[in-house]
Amino acid sequence: MGWFSKKDDGFFVATTTPPGIDTSQYVGVVNGEAIIGANIFRDMFSSVRDIVGGRAGGYERALAGARNAALEDMIAAAKELGATGVIGIDFDYEVLGETNGMMMVAVSGTAVKMVV
Repeated sequence: MGWFSKKDDGFFVATTTPPGIDTSQYVGVVNGEAIIGANIFRDMFSSVRDIVGGRAGGYERALAGARNAALEDMIAAAKELGATGVIGIDFDYEVLGETNGMMMVAVSGTAVKMVV
């Protein structure tokens, strides 16, 4: 259907406005960010994975944690504005630092007050 929903005590998050949901008021743009650093052990094991193939589970877990933290920050910002949901969410990923040793996840969306 092209949209993602995560319900949290009546709060709604979606990539598009789902059918049957009326957005009565746009509250503003909200965002959340999380930056994680790669550590030496994760780097060692990912180097081995580069050679032998396979998935880098340490990085995947770290990235998932950063994504969830960024999403939680965005939801908290929307709730502070009195919103009941966020639509049009977008995730962005960047590698940061002199040695590319840090990863950033940023999420943004439009906070709305919704009527079901």
